[in-house]
Order: sequence, then C-alpha cells, then structure tokens
Amino acid sequence: METKMKIEVWSDVICPFCYIGKRNFEAALKRFANKEDVELSWKCFQLDPDIEPNLNLSTAEYLSKRKGMGVTQVNQLLHNVTEMAAKSGLDFRMDKAIISNSMNAHRLSCLAAKYNKQNEAEELLFETYFVKGKNIDDKQVLMEVAEQIGISREAAGELVNSNAFEQAVFADIAEAEHFNIKGVPFFVFNRKYAISGAQHPDTFLEVLETSFKAWQTSEI
Repeated sequence: METKMKIEVWSDVICPFCYIGKRNFEAALKRFANKEDVELSWKCFQLDPDIEPNLNLSTAEYLSKRKGMGVTQVNQLLHNVTEMAAKSGLDFRMDKAIISNSMNAHRLSCLAAKYNKQNEAEELLFETYFVKGKNIDDKQVLMEVAEQIGISREAAGELVNSNAFEQAVFADIAEAEHFNIKGVPFFVFNRKYAISGAQHPDTFLEVLETSFKAWQTSEI
C-alpha cells in the first residue's frame, strides 16, 4: 500500500511555462486539504536537446531562428509570457536569459532527488535561468545551486565532472515518449490523471481533489 499519492511532473528548466506551472501548482497545493499525503517528483524533458550555450544570442533571436518568426513578434510573445509570470508572482528577465542546454541541470535535479532536495533544486534552477540570467550549463553555476540546497561541494563536483545521471535523464525522456508527451509542463497524478500546461491554480486544485479521492478509494 502506497502511503502517499504520487505526482510526477515532466518539465524543462528552460521552459517558462514550466516555472509558471510550478508556481500555480504550488498555489493549488497550499489550498489542498491533503497536501501532506502527496509526493511530488520531477521528470526530465528537453525541448531542444541539441542546443549549445551561446552568450551572444538573445532569447528573442534564438526563438526567432528556431520557430521561424520575426524578432518583433517573438519579443511580443516574450512580453506576454513575462506578464503571465508576473501574475503568478514571478519576475522574469527574459532579456538576461542565457541560451543553455538543460542536460546538466537535469542531471543535478536527479542528484538532488537522492537527497530529497529535488523540488528545491528545480526552484533554484528556474530562478537562476529566468530571474538571475545565469548560464545553467556552467559547472560553477551548477555547483553553486547544489551548495545552496545543501549538497556538498565534493558531490556537486563529482556530478559536473562526469556523466552521472545522464541515463536517468534519457530514461525520463523515453518515458515521456512512451506516454506521448509532446510538451511541458505535464503533470501526472497517480498515473491515472494528467494535465498539461501552466494551468490556473483552481484547475490544478480540482485535479488534485479528483485524483486524490480516486487514489484513496483504490488504496482501501
């Protein structure tokens, strides 16, 4: 018998809607009467696995090339996303974001899970990328994030100087493909209910309540 209902979230650290979705889900969880009876885990997903860090390329320029849109149009989209984030209490600085590959950040998240610090790692990685404008593919930056959540410098150093947890990242991505997950964030409740996107807290709360009642019934 499971002691807690499992919630899994496929997410990418460079996805603005994943950070917004995280914050909205947390707002819902605060209102959920049985919040102590759920267990949250983060699953890896890469929107652009081939991307290379580029300090000279703005987010607008990168998205313009990737999506085949004009820079002016992309800037408007980024403005809209920034406003959307602000409504969730987040201060996005898309103009400062450094184009980065998220593989190493995901590996750090996997390491953090071993210390029961994964949610804290995800929060700091999102903040590092979207608010502080730091390179989340930089070894020193990742070690700083690790240390902030209580992971030793030695353990963090071993991670960034190896390929540790790379297969775990690939396994999460393969699982996403198996479930036909095409975009993130993607929330899965007890492997029976799912919801995608940065939904409103009320929507998250409704799914939380529905899935928890079903989980309770199945565990009796």
